[in-house]
Amino acid sequence: MSWTRDSLITAARNAASRAYAPYSNFHVGAALGFADGSVVTGANVENASYGLTLCAETVAVGKALSEDWRGKIEAVAVIGGKAGSVGQGDPVTPCGRCRQMLNEVAALGGSDPLVLCVGDQSVTELLLSELLPHAFGPASLD
Repeated sequence: MSWTRDSLITAARNAASRAYAPYSNFHVGAALGFADGSVVTGANVENASYGLTLCAETVAVGKALSEDWRGKIEAVAVIGGKAGSVGQGDPVTPCGRCRQMLNEVAALGGSDPLVLCVGDQSVTELLLSELLPHAFGPASLD
């Protein structure tokens, strides 16, 4: 494994610095750590039509799938905050849509990844199944 807990958090923090958030000024970064050691990142991308905004986790999942990363996802780091103060304050957790997107890619690899929700004083660690119990996923369609 070439990523560590700390390197995944750093990758998420670096991704947040590339967010496009002119409306909320709230920058979010996500980093997906795969079993093969690869890391795929994403940052939130806002749109004047707010409903079209993409969260960092959704961008990372889309990027991973479009780049053919379908291996086992082991961990996800998420960090956010106002520009210039990313990672300060309470830990940021994935929204409901992002939990669902993460569940989809996790199901492909048969995993239940650890989600690292980063704040200034702590990192909350939860399994995705704890954030999204009784998830709807590919197996639900059988």
